Amino acid sequence: MSAAAPPVMATGLQTFLAFDFGLKRTGVASGNRLTRTASAQGSIAAEGDARFTAIALKIREWQPDALVVGIPFHPDGASHDNTARALKFARQLRGRFGLQVFEVDERYSTTEALAQGEKDADAASARIILEQFLRSLS
Repeated sequence: MSAAAPPVMATGLQTFLAFDFGLKRTGVASGNRLTRTASAQGSIAAEGDARFTAIALKIREWQPDALVVGIPFHPDGASHDNTARALKFARQLRGRFGLQVFEVDERYSTTEALAQGEKDADAASARIILEQFLRSLS
């Protein structure tokens, strides 16, 4: 789901965990609808089942109502290999944790995080993705 169209299905949902999926690291951020703010929660430096074990701990800690996953695209909107990987990751989150997962176009989030001088660009990118999503909610 693109951030351009407000997610109608988000009605009543208040707290979110967002992920900036990467092959080696996955950035994590938490946020809520009331304040429309998000904060970086570090990165998960794990792959495969270890990644999902770490995500399960984050979900247990934060008790989100739903999850948000950044979906990368080329600047012209075309898909690439990481687009498919991020979409698969979103499907896996739905299947493993039974939570609603929103997909957000994350073009330029890492570039923005790096431009801000963030030490953990992956977590900062997840924060940027979640802030973008929260702004789209009515």
